[in-house]
Amino acid sequence: MSDLPNIAGDAFQVPDFAQLTAPTLQHKPRILMLYGSLRERSYSRLLTFEAQRLLEAFGAEVRIFHANGLPLPGDAPDDHLKVQELRDAMLWSEGQVWTSPERHGAMSSVLKSQIDWIPLPGGAIRPTQGRTLAVMQVSGGSQSFNALNQMRILGRWMRMVTIPNQSSVAKAFQEFEPDGRMKPSSYYDRVVDVMEELVKFTLINRGVAGYLTSRYSERKEAAAKLEERVGLKSI
Repeated sequence: MSDLPNIAGDAFQVPDFAQLTAPTLQHKPRILMLYGSLRERSYSRLLTFEAQRLLEAFGAEVRIFHANGLPLPGDAPDDHLKVQELRDAMLWSEGQVWTSPERHGAMSSVLKSQIDWIPLPGGAIRPTQGRTLAVMQVSGGSQSFNALNQMRILGRWMRMVTIPNQSSVAKAFQEFEPDGRMKPSSYYDRVVDVMEELVKFTLINRGVAGYLTSRYSERKEAAAKLEERVGLKSI
């Protein structure tokens, strides 16, 4: 450490492979799904339902949050029933799927509103930190990745482990049967790929997410605050 004079020794940790071995957990991987439309026939909702079937076939437990009745961010108190439902589901989850239609070249306000209700710090708990994330989008026209790219930025900001794969379904109105089931296609195969990858990453990540997201700067800050409190008590 003599070559690193700016390092706080108490906060510096050499990565330990042993702590990356996930404990055996008895419950199924817990996946929360959000989608970004309130329309009666919503292709982002239909895609979410199709992905739910796949996740359950891969052995996951799934909850879908329906945003109907969720107020705009800041337009209701934090104890609003829909807000509490969403935040409780966030804490329950070990992984998440965000699915949005592309509106005016961007993700939908419906999905963004859900994410905006989730504060990065929730007391001592960060509701999204360390959780895995898969992103999908539907488009009315040709294939695009605008909503996907925005959701990836949000996932990084929320300190989530966003998996490499993703799904973009172009001309979504052509890809679903009247009963809401998705037609066989390369788009469908990609959805299978994404859900399979999400479950694998979640299995690897859960149980060690706290260690993976433990950061030198935060340990240093926590140690300084503790030292300050102890010092105040001794006065």
